Amino acid sequence: MKRKNVAVVLAGGSGRRIGGDLPKQFLQVGGRRIIEYSIDAFEKNAGVDEIAVVVNKDFVSLMEEIAAANSWSKLKHILNGGNERSDSSMSAIRAYEGIDCNLIFHDAVRPMVSQRIISDVVSALDTYNSVAVAVPATDTIVRVDESGRMISEILQRQLLRCQQTPQAFRYETIAQAYKFALADPNFVATDDCGVVSRYLPNEKIFIVDGEDSNIKVTYPKDLSLLENLISGKGY
Repeated sequence: MKRKNVAVVLAGGSGRRIGGDLPKQFLQVGGRRIIEYSIDAFEKNAGVDEIAVVVNKDFVSLMEEIAAANSWSKLKHILNGGNERSDSSMSAIRAYEGIDCNLIFHDAVRPMVSQRIISDVVSALDTYNSVAVAVPATDTIVRVDESGRMISEILQRQLLRCQQTPQAFRYETIAQAYKFALADPNFVATDDCGVVSRYLPNEKIFIVDGEDSNIKVTYPKDLSLLENLISGKGY
């Protein structure tokens, strides 16, 4: 039987708000909340079978209201997140324990993810256990010394990529990586590929080409950029 492809929209963040009383994923741009665009993208993709959203417990009721106002047939779970991004990923891993599936993790604040990216990620999971999305680095990246003021190494730009989401995995791969990670008292993670890379070092992570428009809303200026993308004015 075909594995179930589950999109996990990570919306657990509650700090570092751009403005107002809401985390950025719940802000409105172009008449809709940012998270709605992200969920829509996976709802529309034929390769995605199911959607789960992970939110901070303080915003579960708001997410339920948003879900009720939309006609997402694939949204099956609204899960509680935690203090760290890794807590949100673990919430989804626990929810799908025992199910033959792939987990496709996506930041809720990347609302412009394209159908092409999603489809390429889903297709890559037929061959690879772990899949990332990335774009070539356009700036020269340097390594600095402990002072942070002196260059210690200039890295080869042609070998560098800027990572985006989705990041996708066969269930058993990401579950195993987190099993090892949670046994490590020094575990700190900012993304799921990093967990696989560190705790399953022999696991190959395939890269799907990202897009410049697949922006992550982080700063106030990103809201204007997102509005331009939504309105069709471009990047």
